[in-house]
Amino acid sequence: MQKIKAYLNLCRPITSVAGSLAVILGGYVAGTGEWGNILLAALATLLSTGSSNAWNDCLDIEIDRVNKPQRALPSGRITVREAWIFSLCLSGIAVLLGALISPLAFVVILGCNALLYLYSWKLKSTVLFGNATIATISGTTAILGGVAAGNILPVLSIALIIAIVNLAREVLKTMADYEGDISQQVRTIATVWGQKKARILFVGILSFGFFILLLPYLLDQFALAYVIILAIGIYPVLVYVLLQARSNAPAAKLDKLATLLKYDFFIWFAAVFAGAAV
Repeated sequence: MQKIKAYLNLCRPITSVAGSLAVILGGYVAGTGEWGNILLAALATLLSTGSSNAWNDCLDIEIDRVNKPQRALPSGRITVREAWIFSLCLSGIAVLLGALISPLAFVVILGCNALLYLYSWKLKSTVLFGNATIATISGTTAILGGVAAGNILPVLSIALIIAIVNLAREVLKTMADYEGDISQQVRTIATVWGQKKARILFVGILSFGFFILLLPYLLDQFALAYVIILAIGIYPVLVYVLLQARSNAPAAKLDKLATLLKYDFFIWFAAVFAGAAV
């Protein structure tokens, strides 16, 4: 049982489930009713995200000994070899599921898996490019839902929202991980530009996200219910995070704010479902 819990910790289930929900969201907005393919794509995304998290932890084990010692690898609950094998198995199954959906879905899932591995290996220690890669892949999860459903166009606006808000969160995470990253000479926005400039960029991107969130409503894709949920459940959280994410804030607090943004996405998912349903 302890081993199973360790593998689940390695996958980071909440992040993985969020990606799968984005696929379902995209399929729902596409409106074709191809739920068999959409659910296969959601499962493939769940496995791909878990695979990339495991691979990332293998490469970041020394950084995590400083930033997140409670994780499965730095705590010794799983060996690096076990994590590698686990990661490759999850990724392989995800790609096979993509082949069952359609040739385009296969290409999208294979490409995202390759980028995720490349990110952990090389792109993570880059200034902004790695963050932009993760944000793009996050947005692609919604597009995958449209691909699986056979109707991509209506999904593009929500894919853009996911990408922009995730980019802001990625920048915030570089601030939270500053101590561990600088101890291992990892190049990120925070370690290269400094915490203050990283915060300015974070505030700029997330503020832009305020306006992008309204895009589906302005395009007449969603009903007023979408905006109401934004006003009640999304915008207050974004304002709180913007005010609390100071450049001199403790790493633990910044990490909690990044987690809060992740949870806030679930409320946004509800807003999309409500807005598209009316």
